[in-house]
Amino acid sequence: MLQPWRTGRVIKIEQQAPATRRFFIQIPELDVFDFLPGQFVTLDLPIHEKPNRRWRSYSIASWPDGTNVFELCIVLLDDGAGTNYLFNEIKEGSEIQLRGPIGVFTLDKERLQNDLFLICTGTGIAPFRSMLHYIKLHNLPHKNVYLIFGCRTKSDLLYFEELKQLSDSMPDIHYLPTLSREDWEGPTGYVHTIYEDICKRGTTVNEEGVSVPSPANFMLCGWKNMVDDAKIRILEMGYDKKAIHQELYG
Repeated sequence: MLQPWRTGRVIKIEQQAPATRRFFIQIPELDVFDFLPGQFVTLDLPIHEKPNRRWRSYSIASWPDGTNVFELCIVLLDDGAGTNYLFNEIKEGSEIQLRGPIGVFTLDKERLQNDLFLICTGTGIAPFRSMLHYIKLHNLPHKNVYLIFGCRTKSDLLYFEELKQLSDSMPDIHYLPTLSREDWEGPTGYVHTIYEDICKRGTTVNEEGVSVPSPANFMLCGWKNMVDDAKIRILEMGYDKKAIHQELYG
């Protein structure tokens, strides 16, 4: 069911990375803003006369906590009319029109019955942060969950300490950030090498001599080039396209 437009109040703004901010939004008319991890909201910003040119959608970065407050994690785009408005005009106390929650890119418990790869770049980590905290909060049964997060530099790693602590506290949650433009203590390069290496280690050979990948599901969130490349590589490893679920950014 399509949600109505509501008025949200920005109650807090935090700088998360050089070009990324966290916006905490309250819905005063509701006692509880309820949603499924992985869903998004659509903002109606006064940046164009036509409604469909004003709308901008962002994944919810927080998890359902029984309150009427949720969080968005947004990166400033140089040529983005929406993000420039949010960064330059929206202050703590500002009101904003929004609709949600919306979307089906959600945490299906059936996907947790196999190893689950959460593969993302940039602010595409937002829905996966929501999912991981939800798994921990509700003690959901799960196999291995691999959060593979690609950024350029360490300063771009959103929620780094938080996610590291979360994975350290849960033996089957594996936080695997990788940097493409900077050497550091962790993996370097693109996300693809990491999930391909893990999947290859689980591959077996059947009686006909054919390589069979271990059962797994994949959720992809981020820029189109990464998502398109990942889909090709996952299919080439022998997985069915039904094992792949995606959310595009940009």
